[in-house]
Amino acid sequence: MTHPPAAANPQPPRRRVVVTGCGMITPLGRTTAETFARAAAGESGIGYLTRFDTRGLPCAIGGQIPDSWLDDHSDGYARRHRPQLALCTRFLLAAAGEAVTQARLDTLPDRTRLGIAVGAHGENPSVDAALFLHRFTDGQGHWDTAAIARSGGYDFMQFYRRKSDLAPVTLAARYGAGGPNLALVSACAAGAQAIGEGTRLIREGRCDAMLAGGAESALDFVGILGFTLLKALAERFTAPERASRPFDRKRCGFVMSEGAGVVVLEELDHARARGAAILGEVLGYGDSADAYRITDTHPAGEGAVLAMRGALADAGLTPEAVEYVNAHGTSTVQNDVTETRAIQAVLGEHARNVAVSSNKSMLGHTIAAAGAIECILSLEGMRRGVLLPTINYEFPDPKCNLDYVPNTARRRAHRVVLSNSFGFGGQNACLCLGRWDE
Repeated sequence: MTHPPAAANPQPPRRRVVVTGCGMITPLGRTTAETFARAAAGESGIGYLTRFDTRGLPCAIGGQIPDSWLDDHSDGYARRHRPQLALCTRFLLAAAGEAVTQARLDTLPDRTRLGIAVGAHGENPSVDAALFLHRFTDGQGHWDTAAIARSGGYDFMQFYRRKSDLAPVTLAARYGAGGPNLALVSACAAGAQAIGEGTRLIREGRCDAMLAGGAESALDFVGILGFTLLKALAERFTAPERASRPFDRKRCGFVMSEGAGVVVLEELDHARARGAAILGEVLGYGDSADAYRITDTHPAGEGAVLAMRGALADAGLTPEAVEYVNAHGTSTVQNDVTETRAIQAVLGEHARNVAVSSNKSMLGHTIAAAGAIECILSLEGMRRGVLLPTINYEFPDPKCNLDYVPNTARRRAHRVVLSNSFGFGGQNACLCLGRWDE
């Protein structure tokens, strides 16, 4: 007797990943609500740097967070461990606290299924510490390590604070998260990649929830000097708040900033079982490398195109579904033209119908935190029906010919967003985000 061939095993439906908590601390605000409100009003968080002596530097501005704002967030854990925490890790704890509270994640009984994914770069070396150490060298490569130990003047915690994995392991310790723990070190793409990789881990069934995001604190002499020597920072401006001008013809470089953004990602049924409020959905994630140069993006935007197409394919959507692009929009001459071309390549004729704007016009560039902060602002924009503006847009650039929501926020309901993060050296990430409707 001949039997018909067995039917192929049907694939189980893909686990859907939703956002149940958001938190941030930025130059515009101590919380998500405060940052969004000021961004919607077109305000700038850029000013003159006060944390160190900037004399002699051609760029002395940035998005600096007041120390008092961290004190507002500080809990017992942050206070006890402050000596070992880099500033970016303190920002991260502040943002995570808001996200965890909103998601009611403290009530989660099984923390072995809670993972962490964080984009961060640790703390730059202190100039004072470097000068101190050089007292103990003869200049020929010989160091008197015994004298260093006897001096008691070197802060050995500097080594610990520079570690890029300090941020995720601190977050895991703070919340007892025993699941996968990822440290993403991919420049400006790190925060978005952390959210994307967290989404993948939940889809694969390796965990049920993730704390994912990014943090940055490079507003110090070493950080500013490095980007100054690379000619990447804005040096020509009439006032600090007018220096970041993405897609504007008179843009001349980016403005460095600091802060953190964290989201709570959960598998949909897990969130529903807890009765958690759902703020939005991660529909798709695309990542790529330019494979070009370590200091330049590909001039044709090939990596950016791959990341955006990857996010749409992962979401199962066509370009026509996209209603808004939260652009990387750094305010550098090269990036803004390249990103415009990449958006046009991915969306085709539909690009003319899509609003595009850059949060960095108001926040500056928060590097590893940027992708996470911009993801949250995108989710909040969908929830509130608001397209955030690109401020300081005064002189149209014929090479940048899309709708950049110039200067004033726009009321418009929208359901699907692409959020771009293109890292220094060619790391690319794109998140496709969806509005949540029960």
